[in-house]
Amino acid sequence: MISYKELGLVNSRELFKKAVDGGYAIPAFNFNNLEQLQAIVSACVETKSPVILQVSSGARKYANQTLLKNLAKGAVEYAEELGYKIPIVLHLDHGDTFELCKSCIEMGFSSVMIDGSHHPYEKNVELTAQVVEYAHKYDVTVEGELGVLAGIEDDVQSDVTHYTKPEEVEDFVKKTGVDSLAISIGTSHGANKFKPEQCTRNEDGILIPPPLRFDILEEIEKRIPGFPIVLHGASSVPPELVKIINSNGGRLKDAVGIPEDQLRRAARSAVCKINIDSDGRLAMTAAIRKYLNEHPEEFDPRKYLGPAREALKELYKHKIVNVLGSNDKA
Repeated sequence: MISYKELGLVNSRELFKKAVDGGYAIPAFNFNNLEQLQAIVSACVETKSPVILQVSSGARKYANQTLLKNLAKGAVEYAEELGYKIPIVLHLDHGDTFELCKSCIEMGFSSVMIDGSHHPYEKNVELTAQVVEYAHKYDVTVEGELGVLAGIEDDVQSDVTHYTKPEEVEDFVKKTGVDSLAISIGTSHGANKFKPEQCTRNEDGILIPPPLRFDILEEIEKRIPGFPIVLHGASSVPPELVKIINSNGGRLKDAVGIPEDQLRRAARSAVCKINIDSDGRLAMTAAIRKYLNEHPEEFDPRKYLGPAREALKELYKHKIVNVLGSNDKA
């Protein structure tokens, strides 16, 4: 058993309280390699933002749990080396079993998500409460989920969206004891969050997605005032990144995300954690494709991963300052 405190990490409890009170959201950035981690930490240090390092079950398999534990410890030390000690959470994203959550807690994670949203309601309550009971023994915070997001990203897949039912949230929070709640109000996983027929097109032919269901969010806030709310699938899929990818050999068709102004509005509410993964993948892929297209003779990974890391850092700084509002909150 390794305590996250030994690694220099923190859980999300105090971070969320400050975010709800302050009208901003903590960035939750997924990573599974060194360059992504370097970009995340340096962006957050430069903007003085707290951060949640997210690891999906797929990323855990890809990167190896022992290496991830030590990368998280290194992230804490790297931030201090860069000149500013920021609060860092290591979080399991979309854990789907008690056993996976338990294993992550024992390997030094300071926060876990148990996603029982694909189960019937009572089973979701039972599974979430089981994880909470175990996690709280070690002061690890737990995120649950009500409602289902459509789309595909890593190990997460659903063909349809099921909006969160506001009438269920009070009962769920009370019975499970969760520390935060992920809800479904129209966000979606992946780079193709909506089908073209769900969208309109502007004069440039760019898809405009349907707006988020702020009415559902507002009703949830009334029922559990001040309770930490989480948005998954909140990448914006910038058209300029899609254009760079496609003009350098990529084939992303009808990729569309969540408008940043809607995410900023959400961050001013009880939404205190916003997950961003696909945008980071797009930024890195765009930089790599562009570099290799312009330098076909190059084969040193550092030469193309370096620009990708820099592009990712700049994207995340933009998100922190202009979308989430978490700069200068560390």
